[in-house]
Amino acid sequence: MADIASILNETKDHMQKAIAHLESELTKIRAGRATPQMLDGLVVDYYGNPTPVNQVGNITVLDARTITIQPWEKNMLQPIERSIIAANIGITPQNDGVQIRLFLPPLTEERRKELVKKVNAEGEHSKVAIRNIRRDAIEKIKKLQKDGLSEDAAKDTEKEVQDTTDKHIALIDKHLQAKDKEIMSV
Repeated sequence: MADIASILNETKDHMQKAIAHLESELTKIRAGRATPQMLDGLVVDYYGNPTPVNQVGNITVLDARTITIQPWEKNMLQPIERSIIAANIGITPQNDGVQIRLFLPPLTEERRKELVKKVNAEGEHSKVAIRNIRRDAIEKIKKLQKDGLSEDAAKDTEKEVQDTTDKHIALIDKHLQAKDKEIMSV
């Protein structure tokens, strides 16, 4: 019976990781408000090493539409500026010789709709991941059943896996609704 518990725990753990991944992806999608997380994943060439931008300078949010990056070394201004342009995040950096300012343009209706599509695509990826985790768990349960697990125990465990799946899919939908609302509010 310890196998059933380990299958259920593993399933819940993997589904939690899928939700955590979705949350981190959603923070990168900008909803008209400046956040330091928008620059997560942005790497700068730091003396030949690809280094996250938050490790070569201070990132500060001045107001709802402005982010500043103050590099710890002046010679990092150019590489940071180049990496922002190369990342193609829809923001042109302003370099004043001391820091880089990013002014977020207001989102157009068309751009908002594109972002909502992107959010929904991320949600769909997460739902597929959750369903794949469910499929793997059910395959393991069927294998246990072949190895002598009773049919009732197998059915109960499959139902529990399905309930866990339903909970996580509902959680994904909740995240998507919140992000859609955030993007569409002007």
